Amino acid sequence: MRRNNLQIERREYSAGAVKMSFWFMEFRKVVGLLASGKSFDEVRKLNREENLFSAPTMLRANQIYSTVSGRIKMLDESFYQIFLASDLATQKLFALVAAMAYDTLFFDFVYEVIREKMIIGSNQLADSDVRIFFKNKQQQNDKVAVWTDVTLTRLGRCYKTMLYEAGMIDKAKEDRRILKPILDSKIQQWLEEHDMVVFINALTGVR
Repeated sequence: MRRNNLQIERREYSAGAVKMSFWFMEFRKVVGLLASGKSFDEVRKLNREENLFSAPTMLRANQIYSTVSGRIKMLDESFYQIFLASDLATQKLFALVAAMAYDTLFFDFVYEVIREKMIIGSNQLADSDVRIFFKNKQQQNDKVAVWTDVTLTRLGRCYKTMLYEAGMIDKAKEDRRILKPILDSKIQQWLEEHDMVVFINALTGVR
């Protein structure tokens, strides 16, 4: 699929996010290890031997590593040093971009719901917006069509949690306020240089 004339990888829709989190601290730790010269295999071994993420079980430790490393691999390794030199807000946006690139359905949620809200000048994300998004996807996609209401509710909750932890929405109990980020020039330039302008548009509400 093309958006704004940019080709992005369209992975199959997945409900796997119900088992995942934003895992920003874990993301930052793995990027730091990779930037220091370690390979993904070495980081995976370290995780098995030392429980890098202080996970309660080895199954959870492996799940965190698999997801975080998968997200990192969606971005070119040239982002490592820029990420490590950036402020906390920019680091969280890098992690959010990686999560969106890794999970196509989450990307579509940000692009089709959050971005559209910002374009029309609305800063409110309601539960009804989430329900409408998933209802539309169920009509468009046979895989999503068979997911239960419980799964969709959990997915929506996960998406909102990740956006909150990335600094894109607040933590209100009902309607969430959308917090349009101001992109640091370094992340904006990096995304532009890597043909990822579509992510800039998704995060800042640009057509």
